[in-house]
Parts: sequence; structure tokens; C-alpha cells
Amino acid sequence: MTRRLAQVANKVGVSEATVSRVLNGKPGVSDATRQAVLTALDVLGYERPTQLRGERARLVGLVLPELQNPIFPAFAEVIGGALAQQGLTPVLCTQTKGGVSEADYVDLLLQQQVSGVVFAGGLFAQADAPHDHYRRLADRKIPVVLVNASIDNLHFPCIACDDAVAVEQAWRHLSSLGHERIGLVLGPPDHMPSRRKRAAAQAAARAAGRELPEEFLECSMFSLEGGQAAATRLIDRGVTGIICASDPLALGAVRATRRRGLTVPGDVSVVGYDDSAFMSCTEPPLTTVRQPIEAMGRAAVELLCAQIQGVVVPPDELLFEPELVVRGSTAQVPR
Repeated sequence: MTRRLAQVANKVGVSEATVSRVLNGKPGVSDATRQAVLTALDVLGYERPTQLRGERARLVGLVLPELQNPIFPAFAEVIGGALAQQGLTPVLCTQTKGGVSEADYVDLLLQQQVSGVVFAGGLFAQADAPHDHYRRLADRKIPVVLVNASIDNLHFPCIACDDAVAVEQAWRHLSSLGHERIGLVLGPPDHMPSRRKRAAAQAAARAAGRELPEEFLECSMFSLEGGQAAATRLIDRGVTGIICASDPLALGAVRATRRRGLTVPGDVSVVGYDDSAFMSCTEPPLTTVRQPIEAMGRAAVELLCAQIQGVVVPPDELLFEPELVVRGSTAQVPR
């Protein structure tokens, strides 16, 4: 019992005495704190006391495109924890190849009468993907927050890391090391964050008095294998520095370099994006642009809760500043 009190108290951010008062139905606890404690019980897998089992926790869908990229479990941890502190229970919906689609998850969440939905990455960022399920949410007036740059005309509030600034930081870093033949490995052509990164790289090249050749721009699926294939083509065209749109793509670029009998960073410098888990433990440790996951996740929950409480939230995009983290995968251009 003491262990359960401590875990719930830590999850909610209150004292064990407060948790005890909730579990025993005693007064002196706000409705918000009471609901947060009950939600924490659900999240941690503890049964509610008999007298409290009839109270259903409010549900919020948390829809992710995958779990293989460590950035998405990181977002899920932050957003799920922040939702629990607000008395909301996150329902994790993860897409798998050939499995339940994003649209299917939306139908399931609507059947469960969810209080809102957070999409952290997904089809909203792809211009050529189907978007009817987002319009169903809008028609039902379900509160929604998007995490990542979205296409136009969806009219949902959006939390995003500034893709242009991220590329500018990576480009300036490689340029300061003497690299002039800089290539990019991006996501699919219709992926909005990748389009922004592409435009930022072209602007950075022009600012340096040159053009970025189309042959130095490669699109790929977001996977290590996709990054390896795209980076191989760039290396064969003579690039000495590669900026990637995700950390898994960057790890693929490192593998591609080694498969060509070259070294990172001796022959080719590689920069990732996200600073997801264990990037400091790779060989070499990955230079990458860090997304402020904690701040972004909490902001997403604040926007969602405001909508749930009836506040009109403008469908604006809030841009968060990234941070370049320099490690061992970048070095002076080879002479």
C-alpha cells in the first residue's frame, strides 16, 4: 500500500497524504487533483477502491505513426504524463504496416467518446495522404492538437519544432568545418517538415553565394535502410557533409559511409535531427539537432486541455527553437 501511494503521488506530483484522502473518499481535495489521482491509478495498473470504480476516467487519444523511431516513445512519455496530471487517461494508438490505420484509430476513438486527440506525427504532415478522418474530428468538434508541421487547411492548433532553424544550425556547423559539398537526406516529397528543411537548405546555400544542386537532395522513407540508400547516392556524388531529417536516417548515413570503405567523420560528416534516445551512445556519438520534447509535449497538452474546457484556441502553429548538439560524427572537411 505504501509503495502504491508513493508511486501515485510521484506520478501526479502531490503528497502521499493527498493520495490517501482521495482513495478513502475524504474531503479537502480539489476535483482536478482527485481526478488526476484516479487517472494515475489507471495508468499505473492499480485497481481503484470499490467505492470509486464507477467513475470513468476521461480518455484522450495519443496517435503515433510508429515506435521504432525513439522520438515518438519520448513524446508519448511526456504527453502521457502531462495528460495524467490533468486527470486525463491517454489511449496510445500506434500504426503498424498492414495493421490498423490512422483513420481506423480515429473511428475507434470516436466510438469511445474521447475528450480529445493528440497526433504526434502522422498523415497530417503529408500533402498527398488522405485527410478525411481529420475532418470527421473537426465536424464532431473534438479537441485536437497536432505535433509536427501540418498541411494547410486542417485548422487545428499545431506544435512544431522550427525546421528552418534546425537546418540553418546544421548548415552553419558544417560550413564552419569547411564543408561546401553538403547534401540532405529528407523524408518523402510530400512531407511538410521535409519541404521546410529543403527550402531552408536552399536559402542557406544562396546566402553563402552558391546554389544547392538538386543531386545533393535525396528523399527517403523514415528508416535506417532508407537513410542508407539515400546517403549512398549522395556519397557517390561527392558530398562530404550530410544533414538528415531524423536520427534513424543519420544512422543509415553512417552505415552507408562505412559500406563505401569511408569513415565518419574522417571522410564524411553526418548530422541527425531529434536527439532521440541513445544518440550519445552510437559510434561515433551523433551530432544532431535536438527537439525540445518536454516543452513541446507539455504545450500540446495545455492547448488540448484549454479546448476541452471550452476555450477557443486559434488554429495557429507554435514554433519551438531547436538546439544543435555537437558530438563525434562531424569534423573538419577532409583535405
